[in-house]
Amino acid sequence: MTAFPRLSIGLPVYNGEEYLAEALEALLGQTYEDFELVISDNASTDGSQDICRRYAARDSRIRYLRLPRNIGAAPNHNYVFTECRGELFKWASHDDLYGRDLLRRCVEALDERPDVVLAHTGQAVIDGEGQVKVPYEYGLATDSPHAPERFRSLLFEPGGDDFYGVMRADTLRRVKPHDSYHHADRTFVAEIALHGPFHQVPELLYFRRDHPTRAERANPGKRARCVNLDPRRAGPLHPTPRLLAEYVWGFVAAIRRAPLSPADRRACNRHLLAWMTSRVRPGAGERVEDRAPVDPALLTVSVDALVAGREGRQA
Repeated sequence: MTAFPRLSIGLPVYNGEEYLAEALEALLGQTYEDFELVISDNASTDGSQDICRRYAARDSRIRYLRLPRNIGAAPNHNYVFTECRGELFKWASHDDLYGRDLLRRCVEALDERPDVVLAHTGQAVIDGEGQVKVPYEYGLATDSPHAPERFRSLLFEPGGDDFYGVMRADTLRRVKPHDSYHHADRTFVAEIALHGPFHQVPELLYFRRDHPTRAERANPGKRARCVNLDPRRAGPLHPTPRLLAEYVWGFVAAIRRAPLSPADRRACNRHLLAWMTSRVRPGAGERVEDRAPVDPALLTVSVDALVAGREGRQA
């Protein structure tokens, strides 16, 4: 690793002791090694702090930061990005798993395509035991050279976890930080897509874990999810209609801020108007793990074979 890492991985965590060590093993065992791993502990009250300190003592690529109080998931995601130094950046989740070549393949894609602002890989959803629950075929048109088409696809087509892709840090600095209204992650990714195309590496290397304590499961209501994103959303000043209105305005504001031609801006606004006035199709916009489970036997790949350091590396 160089003195100044090319890639920064930001890992925000709050009470993630159940799966945190597995996630760290998968990240530290990557075939691409020129990275720093910055962990921002959101004042966890479980064993997360001990796990992080143990791994930080073992691997110099880790910087462990602990916040004095829980500031919420969205501010913590934004904070950990500000602490990172690489020209490339990736958010990582404390409960997901990563194939050994994920970072290498994404960095290679960005190097080969200077126009691409974000690279990600094929993905599947796994359960708490690491078994494949939902294999997923990416169908969004985020690779289009036309910004309105990328934006239209992100509005109307379901799925996608590009939030966890490898991004160009300078692009990320030009978009509005992640907010905490309903589906703020979608407006955030849409704004990134207005700055340039994405690339999906055609290899299954990202495993998103679905389990009962995952934030979306533990906070099933819109308001509860938003309060989890930012505790300041609690109280009567943030009713559900406001959270939904901010969601729509997030798209409007993203179009206004993006470096678009007048024609592209008008096209994006037309797509947004069509989306706002159209009847939502059944299942449109849902996350892949919220769909009916599929037989894991349909997926002819072993998670254990792809994920780094699963044997004999537990700290």
